[in-house]
Amino acid sequence: MSSQSFVVYEEQIDKINAAMLRLIKKAEAKCALLVDKDGHLITRQGFTQTLDTTALSALLAGSFASTKEIARLVGEPEFSVLFHQGEKDHIHISLVGERCILAIVFDDRTTIGMVRLYAKESADRLKEIVSEASTDESLGLDADFTESAQSKIDDMFQE
Repeated sequence: MSSQSFVVYEEQIDKINAAMLRLIKKAEAKCALLVDKDGHLITRQGFTQTLDTTALSALLAGSFASTKEIARLVGEPEFSVLFHQGEKDHIHISLVGERCILAIVFDDRTTIGMVRLYAKESADRLKEIVSEASTDESLGLDADFTESAQSKIDDMFQE
């Protein structure tokens, strides 16, 4: 899990959504989700009404966490792509930079090759967008602000 949270603003979400819509159309996928490594859903596109995206996001993060340990045991730093094949639906999961996971749900209307191709292309674009996100350290809330705010709150609630 990451030790540092980050903030994605509306302008960045719009860019992410546009990139994910392009991915879904090109790859002929059902839907795509962008999740942070802590398991929080950042955004989703496509047909997600029947999915519990909150639970799926947490499980995707957990899957990557356990897979990282498996990679370490076999001498790899990390596996960057996972693929699960079902009877009707399949899921392609890949890392986007250091912070995010891209999950693409698709069926037999397309191939894993098409999904992999467009997932890689989209991951590069998403990595650029996500790198613009602010870390909690860059929000301008320093120790002086925190101390001042705490003092004001104490003043307001003193008896």
